Amino acid sequence: MVVLISGFFGPQDASRNFSVFLTWGLLWPAIVLSWFFVGRMWCGICPFPGFGTFLQHKGWSFNLKVPKILQKYGVYTSVILLAVIIWAEVVASLDHSPAGTSILVSAIVAGAALLGILFKGQAWCRHLCPLGRISGAAATLAITEFRSNYQRCRGCTTFACQRGEKEKGTRGCPVYLGAYSVKNNLHCLVCGHCLPNCDRDAPQFLLRNPYSELIRNKGRYITCTYIVPFLIGSQLARFLWYQGNIQNYGISFGSDAMDFSVFLLLGFIVVMAGIKFGNKLLGITVDPVFGKFSPMVPILIPMAFTGELVYRMGFLAKGIGDFIPTIGRQFNISFLERFFFTIPDFPVQILSAFFMLNGAIAGCYILWRFCLEDFEGVIKLRNFIGLNILIAIFLMAYITVIF
Repeated sequence: MVVLISGFFGPQDASRNFSVFLTWGLLWPAIVLSWFFVGRMWCGICPFPGFGTFLQHKGWSFNLKVPKILQKYGVYTSVILLAVIIWAEVVASLDHSPAGTSILVSAIVAGAALLGILFKGQAWCRHLCPLGRISGAAATLAITEFRSNYQRCRGCTTFACQRGEKEKGTRGCPVYLGAYSVKNNLHCLVCGHCLPNCDRDAPQFLLRNPYSELIRNKGRYITCTYIVPFLIGSQLARFLWYQGNIQNYGISFGSDAMDFSVFLLLGFIVVMAGIKFGNKLLGITVDPVFGKFSPMVPILIPMAFTGELVYRMGFLAKGIGDFIPTIGRQFNISFLERFFFTIPDFPVQILSAFFMLNGAIAGCYILWRFCLEDFEGVIKLRNFIGLNILIAIFLMAYITVIF
């Protein structure tokens, strides 16, 4: 509400309206940082589905079952919506537009409310939310997981963690899971609704090796298959765009919108080609049990989401020193101008390069585990060396656009 009111009714100059930096400079980087520690827990406290949930509590919902077409194709739609958000953020300069930021927030709230009116639970969060989709993919990298003690679940006949309990007035799982069916970090919101419903004390919040899920799934998740190449491609395009490097190439397709669209598409295509080449070097992309998978995707996941953290961290570093003065300018509190400060680019770049190096090392570690375990004796030495070189190429691409 603060963002909406300030964005729609406050000054439309970003240097005089705190809602812009509050959204893009503080809230969004904080969400990205949370992925590495608590997975999708942000989704458990996210305000976007709140209006839809309120309408459901009032009985203003058809409470329909989610159709199969939404279950099957929701992942593709959410990736497209994520692409639209990133495209609009850059081309329409949403990160410098109070009204534009508020329109985006309103659109997400409206989408969540519409699905809340039509379907039971939080169908938007499970199937369509672009922020939830990227958070779910990133949560596979978290150092924590929310799981059930399945030994305690045996013999349960109520499934209250999924359905809720009308007698107690408690809600069930908003995304139709229930603690007993959570096998990965993709969809669980870590919202805690199952805790008061379970009389067996089964749900647990656990620490883990952050790469264990990536090593185990080996690229089976279709969400990650599309999110990861798009995210890496978009990051490279965004870094180049904001540093003015794209414009310096002297290539133009008639407008900024078309120029960035082309670079965004090229970034996605190049990264997809790199992933396919890496899968070819690995040599195994089909399993008789769970079908096709893309093992190069989990290898690149640490770099993909570290890259998003680095990108958002750069925006935070550029604007944090003017945040308090912006509040002062918006509310005519002149003495707050004294709190202005700047953060030099070079330390931020060095820290960014260090983070990306760690992401690359994590990718090499996952590859090494593949070679020692599931793909033992299958990957030839020259292919192993080639895969490490491919990871190094991705790292150098990041370092180049960062500096």
